[in-house]
Amino acid sequence: MFKLVDSPPVWLCTALLLAWVQKSYYSYGLSFGPVWGDLLGGLLVGGGLVLFALAAFEFRRHRTTIIPHQEASHLITSGVFSRTRNPIYLADSLILAGMILYWDAVLSLPLIPIFVWWIERHFIIAEEKRLRRNFRADFARYEKQTRRWL
Repeated sequence: MFKLVDSPPVWLCTALLLAWVQKSYYSYGLSFGPVWGDLLGGLLVGGGLVLFALAAFEFRRHRTTIIPHQEASHLITSGVFSRTRNPIYLADSLILAGMILYWDAVLSLPLIPIFVWWIERHFIIAEEKRLRRNFRADFARYEKQTRRWL
């Protein structure tokens, strides 16, 4: 049961909920500015959605799982995965940052590095350990060529 709840989308929704509560009830009159927050926030959310779609396309094309706690049947190194080893987590971070800007939730900015830290420690390290075990030389080569985030 915990595996179903312990997933990156749940953590993203939790962070988004915290940011929304902060902007709704504890804004203290702080603001990024009416135009810049909306514009940059929209660009980040849009970029995150595109990045997610590109990564999901690669998972489907290679017929491997997108679910974090499951074993991958293929090591994906093509498409958006040639630029970042974790495009979906990067997309989640962009969406979180974009919504914080769009909502003008200034005090929620620390949620972004906390979210990145949690995702890295809780999901990415374990995933990379499984990939290293299953795709030894290929993953070692991929790890040297492609950065974890950007």
